[in-house]
This record gives sequence, C-alpha cells and structure tokens, in this order.
Amino acid sequence: MYQSRSDGCSDRNRREFLGMTGTLAASGQSLLQAATPTIPPIGILLGTTIRTGTLEARLDAANAAGVACVQMSMDCAGLPQMPDQIPADLPGRIRREAAARGIQIASVTGTFNMTHPDPEQRKLGLRRLKVLAAVCPEIGTSAIHICTGTRNPASMWSPHPDNGSPEAWRDMAACVREAAEIARQAKAVLAFEPEMSNVVDSAGKARRLLDEIGSPHLKVTIDPANLFHRGELPRMKEILEEAFALLGKEIVLAHAKDLDRDGETGHRVAGQGVLDYDLYLRLLLVNHYTGPILLHSLTGEQVAGCVTFLKAKLAWAQRSLA
Repeated sequence: MYQSRSDGCSDRNRREFLGMTGTLAASGQSLLQAATPTIPPIGILLGTTIRTGTLEARLDAANAAGVACVQMSMDCAGLPQMPDQIPADLPGRIRREAAARGIQIASVTGTFNMTHPDPEQRKLGLRRLKVLAAVCPEIGTSAIHICTGTRNPASMWSPHPDNGSPEAWRDMAACVREAAEIARQAKAVLAFEPEMSNVVDSAGKARRLLDEIGSPHLKVTIDPANLFHRGELPRMKEILEEAFALLGKEIVLAHAKDLDRDGETGHRVAGQGVLDYDLYLRLLLVNHYTGPILLHSLTGEQVAGCVTFLKAKLAWAQRSLA
C-alpha cells in the first residue's frame, strides 16, 4: 500500500496520486504505459563536467562528446558563477558559439543558498539572480537551475540540523517567492531541485513549495539520485513513482547521475550505481517530458560513454511504451 513520508505532502496530493493509480488500473494501464513518448535531448552541465579551457574550447569538447545541449555556467566564460554584472557582449557570444557547434543552451546555473542563515547573503543572491535572468533571452534560454539551500553557511550542498525547522522553511519560501517574481519580470522559469541536503529534500516538500508559491515561473529539476533518505533504497520504485505523480507536470529539467548508497546525494556516473534507469526514463517519457536530460558528476572523458548509455536506455524505454 502506498504511504507518503510526513514531509508536508498534502492530503490532496495523496488523493491525486491514488486517483491516478486507480484510474490507470481500471483501464488496464500502469504508470509506465500511459503515453506515447518523445526522446529528450542529452546534454551536460558544462561548468562542472569540462572544467578547464575557454568558453569556445569547452563547447568544442562538448560537441566532440556528442551532446545536444548544455547547462551554461558563467564561470565557463571567466566570470563568477553568479556575477554582479555581465559584460554586454557576452550573452550574444555564448549564443553564437553554441549555435555554431550545433549545441542548444538548455539552461543556466543560478544556484545560491536560498536558506542561508544570514539574510544579507540571501539578498545578495537575489540581486545576482536578477542580473543573470536579465540576459537569458540573449543567451537563448529561459530556464534557470536553482536550489532551495540549507542552513549550513559553509556550503549550500551540505545538510544542517535546522533545515527542517519552520524558520528555515519560512526564509527559504520568502526567498523563492522573490526569485519567482524576478523570473516573471525576465520571462524566465526557475527550476529548483529536491535534494536531500537542502530544505526541500523530497518530492512531497517540492509539491508543497510549488503550491505555496503558486507561480507559473517556478518549476522543478528532477534528479532521482538525490531523493533517497537513509533506509529508502528498497522502496526505490515507490519513491520514484510518487515523485513523478506529484511533480511530473512541473519538471522542466532532468539530471542524470547515479548513487551507490542512500542517506546522501548521489555522486556516481550515470549507469555505474544502483539507480533504476529503466524506471526513471520510462517515467520521464510517460509524463511527456521533452526537455533536456543533463549528465553531471562525471569528467569530460566520460561524457561520450554516458551519452551512449542514455541513448540506449531511452531507445529501450520508448520501445517498451510503444
């Protein structure tokens, strides 16, 4: 029987999940047989995968590895990841150089600690987000990847005992609300990632945040390797199906990496851990996902092999749903 974690997921969401599964069962379908799929493009997080070289050299390497798209980070062009200002000619240069290599800019990195205990740090992050969002049209994308952050002041990717407090949620939600307004004004979309070390550490909390903010400019990045709390790996199928039942229609970016244990975020190369990629990719296709699948937690030398792995898995998933 389906059971949700007590993480803020509302009764309405549980009823919707049960209603979905009941309707599909009555029609003889499963969650994995409800749509005709379209194959998404495969890309990388450029800044964390190809770590050295000029912008052009990094795009050359991505092109040689066979990716169709990238998530751009401003540090690929010699700036801080979240700069205070962006040279006027840089966004057009990024767009031209990517297009010249047949690469789409799928998204840009806009992460900062939205739950930092110092409110001035949150305000600084919002000012820098506004700078980044303003140039997205010139770069050629509308998607900005963000994280909800943590009370840990040293690292926005590290957990903290206070992450589950009402105060942490209040500060995070207020920051996300301001960020969503920045995105609205820039005609951009923010995609936050449920991640174990952050305040939003589950699909249920992600659904709660979406409902609370209520903005069409706030969407989701899904990375299933980041969803499994300690002791939850045996429930992988249930947790993945719950995540897509709650968030499937809100997903605009998808990540591809792997994990070898629960209780922490995954850091393995896609296909080299225990994540059920057959299930993950089928759920993406069932939910009509056509956005990018972005590889990360790998080196430039590993990209080509991982692209081949994902293409084979996607082709199988498409055939299985035909």
